Amino acid sequence: MDNMDYRILECLKSNARSKASAISKEIHLSVSAVLERIRKMEVNGTIKNYTIVLDETKLGNDTSALMEVSLDHPKFNESFTKAIKDNNNIVFCYYLTGDFDFMLKILCKSAEDLEKIHREIKSLEGVSRTKTYYILEDVKR
Repeated sequence: MDNMDYRILECLKSNARSKASAISKEIHLSVSAVLERIRKMEVNGTIKNYTIVLDETKLGNDTSALMEVSLDHPKFNESFTKAIKDNNNIVFCYYLTGDFDFMLKILCKSAEDLEKIHREIKSLEGVSRTKTYYILEDVKR
C-alpha cells in the first residue's frame, strides 16, 4: 500500500459508488491504474466489501444505545455471541479488554423496545453485568 492506494480508499470511503474516472481526476492517476489498484485491494482483502449507510430514523429506528456486557466466565462466550448474532436489533458487537467483555450497538423503534432488548440480554445465561448508554446524537460516522 502506498499513498495513492490510501487516496483511492479515502475516495471510496466517502462514496463507495465513486467511478474510477472521478477518482482518477481527483488523485491525478490514470483510470486504468485506479481500476487495477482497486482490483488488487479487493483481491488481497484490503477492500472487503462495499456497503451503504442508512438513515435509521427513516427506517423507524428512532432509538439507539450502546451496551457494555460482562460475562461470568469465558465459557459463556459462544452462547452469548450466538444470541447476539440472532438479534437483528444488535447491529455491532465488539469483544473487548477492560472492565466489560462486550460492547453492543442497539437500534430499535422506541424506549420500550430498548427496555425489552435490555431485559433479554440481561437474562442470557452467563451475563453478570450490563451498562447502557442512550445515544443522543451520531456526531461522526
